[in-house]
Order: sequence, then C-alpha cells, then structure tokens
Amino acid sequence: MAERSFAKEVKLLRQGAGSELHVEGILAVTKALLQSGVSYVGGYQGAPISHLMDVLSDAKEILDELDVYFENSASEATAAAMLAASVHYPMRGAVAFKSTVGLNVASDALANLASGGVKGGALVILGEDYGEGSSIMQERSHAFAMKSQMWLLDPRPNITAIVDAVQKGFELSEASNTPVMLDIRLRSNHLHGSFIAEDNKRPQMTVTEAVENPKRDLSRIVLPPASFLHEHEKISQRWPAAVEYIRKNKMNEFFDGEAEDIGIIVQGGLYNTLNRGLELLGCSDAFGNTKVPMYVMNVTYPVIDQEVIDFCSGKKAVLLLEEGQPDYIEQNINSILRKAASDTALHGKDFLPMAGEYQTHVIVKGLATFLGQYRPELISSTPSLLLPADNPSSPFAPRVDAKQVQARPPGLCTGCPERPIFSAMKLAEREIGQEHHVSADIGCHLFAINEPFNLGATTMGYGLGSAGASALNAQGADRSTVAVMGDGGFWHNGLTSGVGNAVFNKNDQVLVIVDNAYAAATGGQDVLSTSTKSSTRSTQHPIEKAVRGVGVKWVKTVTNTYEIGKLRDVFINAFTTDAPGPKVIIAQSECMLNKERRDKPARAQAIKSGKRVVRQRFGVDAETCTGDHACIRVSGCPSLTIKDNPDPMRTDPVATVIDSCVGCGVCGANAHAASLCPSFYRTDVVINPNLADRILGSVRSAWITMLSSTVERRAMKYEVAA
Repeated sequence: MAERSFAKEVKLLRQGAGSELHVEGILAVTKALLQSGVSYVGGYQGAPISHLMDVLSDAKEILDELDVYFENSASEATAAAMLAASVHYPMRGAVAFKSTVGLNVASDALANLASGGVKGGALVILGEDYGEGSSIMQERSHAFAMKSQMWLLDPRPNITAIVDAVQKGFELSEASNTPVMLDIRLRSNHLHGSFIAEDNKRPQMTVTEAVENPKRDLSRIVLPPASFLHEHEKISQRWPAAVEYIRKNKMNEFFDGEAEDIGIIVQGGLYNTLNRGLELLGCSDAFGNTKVPMYVMNVTYPVIDQEVIDFCSGKKAVLLLEEGQPDYIEQNINSILRKAASDTALHGKDFLPMAGEYQTHVIVKGLATFLGQYRPELISSTPSLLLPADNPSSPFAPRVDAKQVQARPPGLCTGCPERPIFSAMKLAEREIGQEHHVSADIGCHLFAINEPFNLGATTMGYGLGSAGASALNAQGADRSTVAVMGDGGFWHNGLTSGVGNAVFNKNDQVLVIVDNAYAAATGGQDVLSTSTKSSTRSTQHPIEKAVRGVGVKWVKTVTNTYEIGKLRDVFINAFTTDAPGPKVIIAQSECMLNKERRDKPARAQAIKSGKRVVRQRFGVDAETCTGDHACIRVSGCPSLTIKDNPDPMRTDPVATVIDSCVGCGVCGANAHAASLCPSFYRTDVVINPNLADRILGSVRSAWITMLSSTVERRAMKYEVAA
C-alpha cells in the first residue's frame, strides 16, 4: 500500500497530441516515457523518486495496453541490470532510483552497461537528492557520469524542458550507443506546470518480440579483449556522436542579454534559482528576460567545448554556477578556455561556496560580488538578503535567543510499532546491566539513534546493518554486538550481505529485523514479506523462513511489538544465551501510517453511516503522576508530553496524552514493563453508541457520582472551615 494513490492522475496519460496537460513533474516524466515508445521500465523507490514509482505502478493498465513491461525492482542494482535488454535489441528502456546512494548500489551493472554500450536507448532517471533537505550523505552524480562515460542531463525546472529531456535523452543514447543519466532534482519531481502532449507510442520492439527473436553480439559483451576496445570506442566514436547530437538538437540553451561583455554559465537544474537571484538584483524579471547573457547547461556531461568557447568569445568575465563539490565543471571549462587561448576570466567557487546547496540567498551574494566587480551599474536594487545578519531588516537577523529554541530531532511517528522495539531493548540492557554496540541501518528505525533511545553507532547502507557489525565479532567478549535491519533493507541485500555473511563467519551478533510489512521509509511499498495479498506481486513470504534457509538456528519471531514485556524478555534471552552463531529477532507489527491510511477512511465512512465505532485512547491520571517523566524518556512518543500540574501544592509538570494519540498503548506498556508509576489508563471512546452503551454509561456515571459524593462532602467541610 503506497503512501498515496495516483489512480486519478494517471488517466491524463491517455491524452493525445495537441492536448495541454497541467501535471506534476513525475506525471510529466511518465508521459514522456510513453511518448518515447519505451519498451520496459523498472526502478527502486527512494526519495525523491518514490512517487514516480507509485505513478508507474498505478499506470499499469495503460502500460499493459501499450505492451510496456514494468516492474518494481528488488534493488537499484536489479533495476540497472534490466537495461541489459537494450544492449542487443532496439528497445528503449528506463529505470529510476535515488541518487547518489542508488548509483552506488547500481554501479557494477551501470559500469558494465556503459562499457559494452547500447543499441536501444537506455535512460537512468535519477532522483537527485542534494541539499539541506536531503536524507543522505552529500555527493553528486557527476563523478559517476565521468567515471563510466555516461552522459548526464540536468534540465531546467520546467515541465516542458523535463519532457524534452526524457525524449531527447533516448535519442542521444541511441545516437551515441551510450546510456544516459537524467537528473530530476528534488523540487523538479513535484514541480507543477503544463506542456503540449504527443500521442503515446507503442515500442519499436516489445519485450515479447525480443524474447522470441534472440540476438547476440560478442563485441558488446564486457570480456577481454572487447572490454579494452570499449574504452577506445567511448572516446573515438561515442563521445563525438554525443557532441554532434547535443549541438545539432540544441539541448543546451543560450539566452541573450544587454550586457554582452559578461555572462553566466549555469547547470540547468539551477536556472530557476539563478533567475530569481537576478530578479532580486533588478537584472531580470519573473519570465526570464535577463540583462546578463546565459548559457544553460541542460547537459552537464559531456561539456561541449565549442559552445563554451563561442559563449565566452568577446566577454571579459563569466560566472559559473556549479552546485556542490568538487568543482568538476569549473575545472573542465577552465581547461577548455586555456587551451583555446581565451582571455575570458572564469569565476565560480571563488565567488560562490565550494560546497552546499545553492539557495537563493547564496546565489544572490555570488551574483552581487560578480556584477559589483564587472558591471555594478546593472544592479538596480539591493535585496534584504544582502544585509548583514546584525541588521534587523535582514531575514537572517536573530529573532529570538538561540538558547531558547530547543532542537527537535527527527523521530518515529505516533503509534510507530518500531518505538516499543527500542524501548524493550533499553529495558533489557538495564535488566542485565550491559550496554551494547548497535550497528544501525537505513530506514525509519534509524531514528533510534536520537533521543530518547540513543541506540546506534554507525550506519553503512541499506541492508548493511548486520555487515556493519561484522568486524566486532570478538569471541572472548562478555557480550555480543547488536545489529538492526528493516524488512525493506533485508530484502534489498541484507539477507546475503548480512545474515548469510554472519552464518558463514559464525558471527555471534544479535540481529533485530524490524518487520513492519512494507518498505515504510520510502512510502509504504510492498515487499516480499508483506502480509497482505497483492494482485500484481507475490507477497506473504515470511522472513523467518528466509533466515532459517541460509542456516540461522536461533530465531525468535515476536508478532506484536507493542507487548513490550514479552519483547524485553526475548532481548534478554538473546543477550544471555550461549547458542553459537547469529541470534535473529524478527519484530513484527504493521506500519501505523499504512494501517491508518487503510483504516481511517473506513472508520470515517462507518461513523458517517451511523455505525457504532470504538476507538481506544490512552491518558495519564494527573493525581497519580509523580512528574518524574520517565515514561517520556523510555518512549519518546509525540503524543506523550507534559502539562501544568493541576495540584497547586505540586510544581512539577505532569505527563499527558494529547489528541494525536492513536491508541497503540506503548506508553502504558512501557510504564508496566519498566515498573513505572501506575498513572496510565485506557479509555474506549464510543462513537454512535447503541442502547447498551448508553445504559452502561449511565450506570457508571451514577456509580462514580455516588462513590465520590462522600469525598466531596468532606472536602467542602475543610473549605468552609478555612
């Protein structure tokens, strides 16, 4: 069950030539694939490309009508290897996944693909995840493009430009027999705009036709001596063919401006931010009518030497906007200009930061420095972004003492079934009096490294939690290491690189596999162990069977992670057992977000139709609560917070449960398992009560009133006496 459905939006993909479509970036990419006559599509979800995979999945009926094969791949490597279908056959294929971690996983397949080359167009759609909003380490895809000689497109954040990049990307791939990478930046994926559609095209060759007509060309297989010849072919044939196509089809864009003695060279993906910066300085308008000439590199690799030379001709200085480090493009253009004996000064990282996201305020400062040195008269306004931080008018001026603002680290959702896993682990450590080295993994469970759990020392990659602890396999130590892995990471590559490796090397680690039934961190997509049936995929394959299949002997499956006491005891058993080899704990409970996505609409419909609905809510008895807040420290649930103590004789705030509670019961279970104060209670909220509910409610109310009346009368005596 994906994070959201695009069932309504995908109907627009049937629109034909001449129709104006107003769509989101990911819909535009999908439509461009269909207009390009793609034969097959694959990929692996991961921000910011997850929703593209969801769109393709929801468009299955349309893809089937066109005989386009689509699959959700097991990993980025699996997706990249699919492109092998384009090596011998004139079939256009596309795969999509997250960059740069996706490229790292797919590197073997893509390196071999780039070596042998392709006959049909091969497009790798990368969800470029760079900047302050990124969820990964800060690296660029550019290095991979250069390493493997794959062409890299970085189109302007414009729906028409993105559609053109997809279609021309296939043509460029076929013209140069080279796979092409297409960067779709975070904001471009969810950009809204319009473009004029074309008719969808059936593939030149379908997957079925390729299977029934097998082809084989020994020179395309990456094996010596062919692999040595591929290296020369890249330079002598493919590169010139790519340059010719890019120039002939004007994939890069030139924009004129009145200041002919200076210019700006910019990566296509930064164009919108650059134009906004120029607009703030009075050098452009919202429609891109710039005073400063621009060379927009929608193709950032290869750099087209002659286009650079032509643009810089007659200019005394040019500013290059290249986001991130190292400064690959700046070095390349510097080399081109110096070899051409050009006296144009090239500025880039000297006026702009070497690393980090080029947001508007960063670009404005760089532009102001450049224009101030060469054409100060062009600057007709001074935006507040340029004011010093101590100026009250600056947007960066401090509005409140930083010490008064508490950091709020990312954490698990309300009701998340992974929270009790780490609560139980902490309680088990307290019980046996030992702390453990915890090797973390990619996924929601990685949030356990933050408060209040503080569990996790390293994370090395998706499904590598177990492998990350493999070196710490000390036979004489008084405790084992602990590794954590999600079900998504397990099926990605954790089964072999983690569990299989631990069995083979007789590693005594304790491995916790968090089984929440989906690849939850990427949007709730199904995996092999998803407990519900799928009409399009094979699911319901237990993780326990898989780990036993590779030789694990000690396996415990906990089917309800909210039973913290039982889970704590399983951890204690795993930490103290003398059983050799890896100890695997499979902690199962459905992702609360996916559960709520399914249950909430059904519950709302039942309430609307007048049916009886019961919701569980938890609360804290303020009179019993001691104000110790240990319950918060062992849970961290966003619904569990504090409020003023109602007792005027007590000053410590008490714990309270706010309205976002989903009734998972973790707070109460924690309090019971940790032997904390008995202040938690459960309430059944009955909506549309029946006659029995009303009678029971009346009896309870009367009984409570009767029991409390004596206490109230005694309290009144003391108040009167006072």
